[in-house]
Amino acid sequence: MSAIDTLLADARSGLDRVGPQKARELQEAGALLVDIRPFANREAEGEIPGSVVVERIHLEWRLAPDSEWKLPSVTSDTTVVVLCNEGYSSSLAAADLQRLGLSRATDLEGGFRAWAAAGLPVETGGSPAVP
Repeated sequence: MSAIDTLLADARSGLDRVGPQKARELQEAGALLVDIRPFANREAEGEIPGSVVVERIHLEWRLAPDSEWKLPSVTSDTTVVVLCNEGYSSSLAAADLQRLGLSRATDLEGGFRAWAAAGLPVETGGSPAVP
């Protein structure tokens, strides 16, 4: 097993990963869906309506519950579902968020592409990320 495979397996071992339908149910119940994909991917493939775009480079600062730069709605009790293209970098990101105090952070299995393939709503274009 490669080092990245081990890192990914370790990250996922602490996550209760969700599929597209469960992610939508969580979003409808108030969970925060966080899209960490780069602008080029969002522009080419679209976005999940109601998701918050926080590119990976800013993620920990915007979602750590005790960060002075966090999004106003984030608390240690916030349910967060992180998504990337296919569900790999989102697993690493969600594990990082758990280490920062978001115990209810997880990720979307299969990422944005699984959401779109499931026929769930997608908006075209690419929104700017939260700075």
